[in-house]
Amino acid sequence: MKNPGLAAVLSFFCAGLGQVYNGEIAKGIAFIIAYFISGLLMLVLIGFITTPILWIWGMVDAYRTAERINAGHTE
Repeated sequence: MKNPGLAAVLSFFCAGLGQVYNGEIAKGIAFIIAYFISGLLMLVLIGFITTPILWIWGMVDAYRTAERINAGHTE
């Protein structure tokens, strides 16, 4: 059983960490890399749009994935 709230909180503090907690290592690493690149893009202003989107998407995805895992609907 995975705790959806914990997964979301982990992603709040570090994008991708909630996915790693849920056992989706590759997706978590992809989130971490994308978030890092998005942070670098803040130098050319587009990162101010993409960074919050990735951050929120990571939290929502971690929460929903934990709920799916608990319901037994894993892929």
